Amino acid sequence: MAHCVVSGAEAILDKEFPVLDKGFVRLVDYLGGDERVVQSARVSYGAGTRSRREDAGLIDYLLRNRHTSPFEQVILTFHVKLPIFVARQWIRHRTARVNELSGRYSIMKDDFYLPAAEDLALQSNDNKQGRREDTLEPEQADKLRCALEQAQQVAYHDYSALVDQGIARELARINLPLSLYTEWYWQIDLHNLFHFLELRLDSHAQREIRFYAQVLLDITRKVAPLCCESFEQYTLGAVHFSRDEFAELKRRLAGDAGNPDNDGARDTERDVEGGTSGGLPLAGKALERFETKLITGRQL
Repeated sequence: MAHCVVSGAEAILDKEFPVLDKGFVRLVDYLGGDERVVQSARVSYGAGTRSRREDAGLIDYLLRNRHTSPFEQVILTFHVKLPIFVARQWIRHRTARVNELSGRYSIMKDDFYLPAAEDLALQSNDNKQGRREDTLEPEQADKLRCALEQAQQVAYHDYSALVDQGIARELARINLPLSLYTEWYWQIDLHNLFHFLELRLDSHAQREIRFYAQVLLDITRKVAPLCCESFEQYTLGAVHFSRDEFAELKRRLAGDAGNPDNDGARDTERDVEGGTSGGLPLAGKALERFETKLITGRQL
């Protein structure tokens, strides 16, 4: 079939969607949409008499059963402005093609990310890589924001002074902080974009990159709305169970909470986290994790 034109995507091409205080995401180009996924799955030459409902059903089937290659037929190219510390997390997804602003060729702009007061918090006590849910007191947040801003100003002043002295740009830049904004063109297929979004929209991801992931999803809905709906239904909003968790779920649906008289036997077959090797009821951390999944709908 000929080039796919998606009216929703055409309407937002080159439009900047703001993220954080100075960042943005912009859809530069796209190749294909829902129709491309359907056509590549059917290996068909014409639209035929299909209905939108039939297309949606096929896309659901493909995603549910992990038939990923049709989704790889859709490609999106984004222009993104983001803090360097977000970029370093982002670049861990190695299935995209990236071209980034170079501090060796260009003078870096005086653009730094300064977190809003409501984004400032202490280190979490139970999450080694995250912050607490409760934010800093207003006075403490103001002091921290001032300290961050002053350090950024000093770093950029020193960088500019080195550039003015004729020091090589590749050396002058090395003391600039991770809060400095960078830019890149990022091209990725829809299958791998969904994997990126699954991980970076998760509550365990850093707050700042979650903001970017949400904007990416909003933009992608314009390119492939049926695919995104299926992704949100069967991946983003879904919870997966382990073998032992599924056995526990079946027991509960059958009305069997386990026999307390067998506690001793269960303990001998349970691993250190409370999982079982013989389909016995969960206990300990494994049981806690399972019940949290049921209550919150979060993948743990």
